[in-house]
Amino acid sequence: MPSLSDKAVAILATDGFEQSELTSPRDALQKAGAIVHIVSPASGSIKGWDQGDWGESVEVDVALEDATAGDYDALVLPGGQINPDKLRIEDAALEFVEAFATAGKPIAAICHAPWLIIEAGLAKDRHMTSFKSIRTDLENAGADVLEEEMVRCPHGDFVLITSRNPDDLPAFNQAIVDELSS
Repeated sequence: MPSLSDKAVAILATDGFEQSELTSPRDALQKAGAIVHIVSPASGSIKGWDQGDWGESVEVDVALEDATAGDYDALVLPGGQINPDKLRIEDAALEFVEAFATAGKPIAAICHAPWLIIEAGLAKDRHMTSFKSIRTDLENAGADVLEEEMVRCPHGDFVLITSRNPDDLPAFNQAIVDELSS
């Protein structure tokens, strides 16, 4: 496995993140040696959603108001229905996502998290995948929607990695690690 000891990754989330879609990428990135920070507009801790009910909480490492894309090499956006729906109406969250794109840094979004890509105006002309219930949203935003476990789209100034659901986490996690080690 490649070493990411010189890499730092932000995971942007708030209450209602899909438990495995935050913890699995976090753990894979940490195992590869990356520094991983949970960034959130909430303070203290945020609570996950786990298979139909509230899950465990994770500590917030950096307040969104104090986070800058310049401190990180990549951004991970976990899904769940609640988390990205809350974040996509937060101007600071959208500005944070846009800053990664502007800086040419990879962004990885799974499940419903592509809603943030849409709201940030970054979906047009991109190859993407997502949870099936938001595919029409992606198409309406100008994305080319594919039915694949993971889609890596290097089109434009930054690489976008998307996946559909928790079953795709092995491919999603590997794509993020590979992108950061290249």
